[in-house]
Amino acid sequence: MDLSILWFLLIAVLWTGYLVLEGFDFGVGMLLPFLGRDDKNRRVMINTIGPVWDGNEVWLLTAGGATFAAFPEWYASMFSGFYLALFLILMALIVRIVAFEWRGKINSDTWRAWLDRGIVFGSYVPAVLWGVAFANLVRGVELDADYQYVGGFFALLNPFALLGGLTTAMIFVTHGAIFLALKTSGQIQEKAGKLASTLSVVTLVVAAAWAIWAQLAFSVAWTWAAVVVAALGLVGTVFATRMRREGWAFISSAVVIVAAVVLIFGSMYPNVMPALDPANSLSIEAASSTSYTLTVMTWVAVILTPVVLLYQGWTYWVFRKRISADHIPEHAGLTFAQVTARKDSTPSQV
Repeated sequence: MDLSILWFLLIAVLWTGYLVLEGFDFGVGMLLPFLGRDDKNRRVMINTIGPVWDGNEVWLLTAGGATFAAFPEWYASMFSGFYLALFLILMALIVRIVAFEWRGKINSDTWRAWLDRGIVFGSYVPAVLWGVAFANLVRGVELDADYQYVGGFFALLNPFALLGGLTTAMIFVTHGAIFLALKTSGQIQEKAGKLASTLSVVTLVVAAAWAIWAQLAFSVAWTWAAVVVAALGLVGTVFATRMRREGWAFISSAVVIVAAVVLIFGSMYPNVMPALDPANSLSIEAASSTSYTLTVMTWVAVILTPVVLLYQGWTYWVFRKRISADHIPEHAGLTFAQVTARKDSTPSQV
């Protein structure tokens, strides 16, 4: 297989890992106001993803780095053309990271309320905008003959892309609800299970509308297979959530995301960035690095990827047990008065 095509497929795999794993992280954050009616329940929800959310984001960093190294022309065209959208995603992710890390530092309801808003904001924005971005890659964007994006930010907010954003948001929030039902016990598990059952039906309708539109208008014949697999996964998710089989529901939901990535990258192929004018589309061959670069990258991936997968798999195994409110200790963070006292004290007193 040509190395440029191999790396196109590997980047699709990296995005699959990111969207499957970070997808339930986003879903948990999106559900925080609805299932976490008090602080202890919100802490239960956050603790379900606490050990893994930062590791899940590594898939995004790796996908971005692989794109930069393997397809520099694609990286340049996409990151400059989608600059504002990607900047908003980055800011949302930073807010989310800060909120996770600082939430328990100060024992104040006001402090935690504002950081909870940060978690919600940092979950909704990427969940929607990733869908908008990928939908535009399926539809095609305004590229000139030099592969420069010449459309504006609002050109990306077309009806097809907005429906794509709604689709990813619904898939992630359903994925998150299923994950909470799988990882918790007690009140949160009961509420999350019922909500997942309802959300799965809405997601089935929204995702089916976008997938059929994408397939009929922008995709190729063989990607109907991805649409069929996604449909079966969505139906399986609906039935599994109604039967309260959280494990099977999570697998079905993950299958939907995998099939969606296949549909997206299959629709783009043999281009990495399709244009509205097919003559200006950026192809895999035109965007790729040299053969030497791709060869070195391949050997590095062969050596290090199994190590990373084993480590992340071990992390999930260690933190595999369910969490309930009984496992959540009382807050041990400082009060605002203590923080102020520390600021006013000398280094020897701190």
